[in-house]
Amino acid sequence: MKNVVLVGMPACGKSTIGVLLAKALGFTFIDTDLVIQQETGQLLQQIIDTQGLDAFCIAEERAICSVNAQRCVIATGGSAVYSRTAMLHLKESGTVYYLSLPTDEVKRRLYNIKSRGIAMRPTDTIEDVFARRRALYEEYADITVECLGKSIEQTVSEIADYHRALGEA
Repeated sequence: MKNVVLVGMPACGKSTIGVLLAKALGFTFIDTDLVIQQETGQLLQQIIDTQGLDAFCIAEERAICSVNAQRCVIATGGSAVYSRTAMLHLKESGTVYYLSLPTDEVKRRLYNIKSRGIAMRPTDTIEDVFARRRALYEEYADITVECLGKSIEQTVSEIADYHRALGEA
């Protein structure tokens, strides 16, 4: 049984959808941002502020590569796609679903951009981050799920249906 791997921009709903999807499929839920925090003993924003963006990306890759699970829904941090090693590791055991939202909706949902632990340079805007990540999300995705205009429950149901149709749940 393949894992479900959720990728997408911050605030697209990976963690929220992930928990509910795990319940719907009878899978375990793993949030790789929490794995990073457990492994480093620091909040994501603390790592970025004290060690820098490169150190954060290294910690993220290490945390993702430490995940060896089956029958799990894995919610990644939005920057997971920066690491080819991490993404190939996730794709070995899972189907990658890209939770797609337009930039305007991401901006509307992001209220704590300075403290949330988003892997971005101090001068970056959300548009800059999305411009760098969009092609990577599309490259690694097995399935793109358009989330705009859908409730969380509708998105959960859509992914669960896809996963079952693939014979992976």
